[in-house]
Amino acid sequence: MRISTVTMFDQSVSSMNRQQGDFMKVGQQIATGRRVVNPSDDPQAASRAVGVSQSKALTEQYADSRVSARNSLSQSESVLNSVSDAITSAKTLMVQASSDTLSDADRQSVASELRGIYETVIGQANATDGNGRYLFGGYQDASPPFQRNGDGTVDYVGDANTREQRIDASRLMPVADNGEKIFQSVASGAGYLAEAAPGNAGNVTFSGPRIGDPADPGYGDTYTLTFGGDADNPTYSIEGVAADGTVTNVANDEPYTPGQSLSFGGITLTLAGDPEAGDELTIGQAEQMNTDLFKTFEKALAVLEEPADTPAKKAALRNTLNTSMRELDNGLDNVLTTRASVGARLNELDVVDAVGGNRMLNYEQTLSDLIDLDYAEAISEYSLRQVGLQASQRAFVDIKGMSLFDYLR
Repeated sequence: MRISTVTMFDQSVSSMNRQQGDFMKVGQQIATGRRVVNPSDDPQAASRAVGVSQSKALTEQYADSRVSARNSLSQSESVLNSVSDAITSAKTLMVQASSDTLSDADRQSVASELRGIYETVIGQANATDGNGRYLFGGYQDASPPFQRNGDGTVDYVGDANTREQRIDASRLMPVADNGEKIFQSVASGAGYLAEAAPGNAGNVTFSGPRIGDPADPGYGDTYTLTFGGDADNPTYSIEGVAADGTVTNVANDEPYTPGQSLSFGGITLTLAGDPEAGDELTIGQAEQMNTDLFKTFEKALAVLEEPADTPAKKAALRNTLNTSMRELDNGLDNVLTTRASVGARLNELDVVDAVGGNRMLNYEQTLSDLIDLDYAEAISEYSLRQVGLQASQRAFVDIKGMSLFDYLR
């Protein structure tokens, strides 16, 4: 069979091109550190690598989301810690102001210090995160959630929602509690509170109420204790109102004796002092009474800043401080409960971070198995391809020099 010179040249060039392409491919793999540089190198591995890369990118986004959630929760925890310290300081001042040895001027001084704590709590309730969003406004995080009215009272103008953030594919975590839940609520099971009506003319004071028998059928009702009779023969009546609105007469014009303890609806209330006809006390579960921490400060400040120069005003001072201290206890329990919830969420973030880190390692290992290069094998292949290319080039040189014209002389 006759082989033309053109055919020999074409085959030699094709062989050199093929060897050079293989050599360059191995060189590119070594330069990039990847076995699969182009999808055509291994279509199945390239396809799987795309899916793993997408999963890895999503996991990285969740990791960034957890950083943001941790920052928000850490700031909330810090603010709640400051609020709990402020409430503890406020209660200490109220205990001090309850002493009969203090003069009106002394109580004015206590009120001045208490007002400073009150302003601190308002400032903490309107705290912002690192991005300028208000922590406790729910979805209304662009403006302060607590606003002061013209009469000095404070209202919550945020909403009842809780901002949430997705920290993992299957976990949507609350990252900020709304202010209504923190500053205007009490924890469940907070017990009973008693409160004297503002217009009481007598000097009756109370201690308690204490829970005696939660199994009593009337436990959970709200009670109104009304005094009647005259100065020589005072009486009291008790009316209970159930959650469904049912009214029950617990006592009707019973004789009252200063210092006696009254038991009704599973609770006990001890009274002292002399009432005037028409004086009232309201006794109810904490969540049915005042749950607003700011109103507690306001009524305590009001009674401390007013001179207690009559028996009725002294009784009002003692009763208001007694109720306010119990409300502060309930408010502190609620803040600590919320703070514990924030701490639990921070711990959960640590756990999810650990899981996410392990998942990232798995993804990286899978990607490495799919597309990364075995350098030892690649270098050996590189040397082999280099020898093949050199042999192809040498063969072409030898063939190019074989011509019949060299023998025609």
